[in-house]
Amino acid sequence: MGQRTLDGEDLTDLRDEYDRLVHERLPETAQNGEGWPVHLDHCFARIVLDNLFEDEWYDHVDGRPAYEQLSESELRTAIDIADRILDAGPPLATELNRNSLRWRDEL
Repeated sequence: MGQRTLDGEDLTDLRDEYDRLVHERLPETAQNGEGWPVHLDHCFARIVLDNLFEDEWYDHVDGRPAYEQLSESELRTAIDIADRILDAGPPLATELNRNSLRWRDEL
């Protein structure tokens, strides 16, 4: 049995999906393609989470790993962002990476 929300929903499947997308599918896709702004899983996690919060994610999440601290709604939105990156490829990844870097004053 995984962690449940106050309403009793098990978040295990959502966390597993996030983990698979960010730590496996996105890096594998980027490493096998061209034009991706990043290739490493922690970079995709930064991009997804920063765009989720429209800010530096660590100002909004207590505890690590971050995705284990997200609410059901936040997990669903993070998964949607990751899916959109997979579908759209390098152009969206580049745009969302720029957002992340701008929020971090690194652009």
